[in-house]
Amino acid sequence: MCGRFVFHRPIDEIRAIFGTLNPPPNAPPTWNMAPTRLAPVVRTHPQTGARHLDLLRWGLLPHWAKDKTIRQPINARSETAATSAMFRDPLAKRRCIVPADAFYEWQTTGAHKIPHAIARADGTMLAFAGLWDGWRGPDGEIVRSFVILTTDACAELRFLHERMPVILEPADWPAWLGETAGDFTALMRTSPTPLRIWPVSTRVNNVRNDGAELLATMA
Repeated sequence: MCGRFVFHRPIDEIRAIFGTLNPPPNAPPTWNMAPTRLAPVVRTHPQTGARHLDLLRWGLLPHWAKDKTIRQPINARSETAATSAMFRDPLAKRRCIVPADAFYEWQTTGAHKIPHAIARADGTMLAFAGLWDGWRGPDGEIVRSFVILTTDACAELRFLHERMPVILEPADWPAWLGETAGDFTALMRTSPTPLRIWPVSTRVNNVRNDGAELLATMA
């Protein structure tokens, strides 16, 4: 599961990390990225094959949808994506990477839900495996959107949730983006990456709250 995440590094740093070639998008940092908002996504350009960093909307709107009233999921189960009418075409042809500095998950304790932040223990950026699609409305409107793939949670995260985003290592990026040959399905696995997990303020529950203080450790 992944319902909120963080990217706060300067966009030029994200471009350098992922080696994207297009002009930088206008993507201000956020500590509370929520569904339906635009987020920077790494993908290969459909025409040139160059690696781009573009702003896509979180919540997949498939190209075959008649209108925008269709369900637009923010997560996709990696185990069933290849057989899903919603995800199988993007999995085969339109894979992407969603950069993040951290993501949030909630621990249920009685009647309370305690938010926690999760980041890589080494402090480097997370790279979520994602899928994207492009939709064109009858009036010419174009919506490019994405979904984050999930898998079984690693042992250290299971006290929070049974699912977690698929996290890609840098060596995996070319195969996932289709730049090199390889079994990309083998990359949809539970991450071996050591993670840092800490409790944070319930202020993150409100999408209107945004700022570095959301990542502060709560006692």
